This record gives sequence, structure tokens and C-alpha cells, in this order.
Amino acid sequence: MIGVLALQGDVREHRAMLERAGARTMALRRATELAEVDGIVVPGGESTTMYKLARTFEIFEPLRDAIRGGLPAFGTCAGMIMLADHIEGGIDGQETIGGLDVVVRRNAFGRQVDSFEADLDVLGCEEPFHALFIRAPWVEKIGQGVEVVARIASGGAIGRIVAVRQANLLATSFHPEITGDHRIHALFVDLVRDAGARA
Repeated sequence: MIGVLALQGDVREHRAMLERAGARTMALRRATELAEVDGIVVPGGESTTMYKLARTFEIFEPLRDAIRGGLPAFGTCAGMIMLADHIEGGIDGQETIGGLDVVVRRNAFGRQVDSFEADLDVLGCEEPFHALFIRAPWVEKIGQGVEVVARIASGGAIGRIVAVRQANLLATSFHPEITGDHRIHALFVDLVRDAGARA
């Protein structure tokens, strides 16, 4: 069972992509529900609002503890920010769940009007992945043990890291849930299954 953190963002769309990839899913809002899932998706939205909501719903610390304890997690856009250990361009006092040894820059590509689409070569995908970037972050710096899964291939942001993996954690700057292409979600489903097989 994979939970989608249902505080903000494309919960229904993530569930649909995960189910296409063969997973059972649930919307997750309460700390008590963490015991029911084998992995969790932290969707996009607004990262400062998301961490405040997670505090309000008293799921922030339990989720942080679960991820530090090995629960597989997949963050998209703001979810990538939430999984990062360090943020550039965050507001004063902004907290993250952490787990990924990366520095992520908020709104790195610009404002909403600067949203764009790009074809990416993604590690584990044979054909390019058509990605949608909406007020997206990028990864400024990676630590040891972090694998680069995708970079921007052309244009002014060429070479910027937009997808990473570290152990049981996967994160993308873009929104794979709204593309109709479930291959990124399938990578996460495989990661969850592999983690369960090792447990």
C-alpha cells in the first residue's frame, strides 16, 4: 500500500499513476495511517504551506521519523523541497522532513509564468520523459550516496539536476502525475517493492 500525503496538491492524480503502475493506494492525512503504508508520496503544492499544514495535522514529526526509519518516499516539486535536508530561498524558519542529502533551490526556474515543458533522459527509462515544470525547484548540490536521475538537457538551465534518488527516497522537480506517463511512478513502486523484499 502506498499513501499519498493528502494535505495539498495532486492527490488523486498521484493515486491514479501509482495504480496504473500496479500499486494499491490511499490518501493519508493522519499519523496513525503511517502504519498502514509501505511507501509515501509527498506531492507538489506550496512547500511553506505544506510544512505548516503537516504541523497543524500533527503528522510532521511522525512522517520525519518514519522516513528516517526507512519508509520509502517520493517527493514531487514542493515534495522534493520537503524531502531535502537543506533549502536555498526558503522563508525564515521553514522546516523540511529531510532525508535527502541535497541542497534544493525553491522556485529556481522562476514564477508561475515561467512554467515550461521539457523532454528528459531519465535513469531507468528507455525513452525520454516529457516533464512539466511549474514554479519548480532544482537541486543545487548533492551529497555522497545521492544518485542523479535526470538533468535538464538544453536551454538556459542546461545541466541542472531535476531528479534524484538516495536509498529509499526519490524526488523530482517536475510533476509526473499530470503527464499521463506513469513510468516515474513505476520506478517508485519498484523501489517500494525492493525495500519490502529486503525488510
